[in-house]
Amino acid sequence: MEDILYAPWRNEYITNKKIQGCVFCHISLNAQEDENLHVLYRDEHCFIVMNRYPYTPGHFMIIPHLHTDKLEDLQSEVWLHMSALAQKGVRLLKEGLNAQGVNIGMNLGKAGGAGIAEHIHMHLVPRWERDTNFITSIAQTRVYSADFEKVYKKIKNLISRYIEA
Repeated sequence: MEDILYAPWRNEYITNKKIQGCVFCHISLNAQEDENLHVLYRDEHCFIVMNRYPYTPGHFMIIPHLHTDKLEDLQSEVWLHMSALAQKGVRLLKEGLNAQGVNIGMNLGKAGGAGIAEHIHMHLVPRWERDTNFITSIAQTRVYSADFEKVYKKIKNLISRYIEA
């Protein structure tokens, strides 16, 4: 068996591909790149995309198309839609990936811990008992225990049953 330390952030050094500007706006405006960008779903209000720097296998985000860093400025219709997608996403993670729990969260602003502070987004992180280990606690390094592409394809196949239904 091969040991793998998952480090997707190194890809830009290898491929020399770096998105200029807001990465979420780039994804929003480039539906033709959905598979390469690991988009799971999109509609008129928002899109769902796999997190490129996941905490656990299956970690995805719900992101409005509107570029804003202010949740308080988001139209109620869009916020309610995102919330409805979050409910469906939790069911997908629990039933489709057998997650024992789910963390849902938004980090608003740089001071709030947002890695991409200029465009709000909601995280859905599937959790399992004992899914953290010493390397996360001691070395501040995440070990991704599954093949990212396989997880993406599995969730993508579940979208029609849980999100679009």
